[in-house]
Amino acid sequence: MIPTPLVPVPIPDRVAVLIGACMPERVLRAEIEAECAVREVHRFHGPLCDEDRADREQALSQLARANKVLGAYHPRLVIGPRR
Repeated sequence: MIPTPLVPVPIPDRVAVLIGACMPERVLRAEIEAECAVREVHRFHGPLCDEDRADREQALSQLARANKVLGAYHPRLVIGPRR
């Protein structure tokens, strides 16, 4: 049997709040930082100048720091830069 890919389903705001209430604040903050860092990484395309390359590396660094917190809480929360 071939596994079918999971389809992302939107979570209602009230459910997200309930899930968030069960997690430590540092983990929630790390999740937000990771999502923002992934968005920042995706801004850069094609050949990059030195300044853009530095900004992209900074975003990857922020993602790595956030993933360290997320991975310590639960390994499946880690977010990749190619999301």
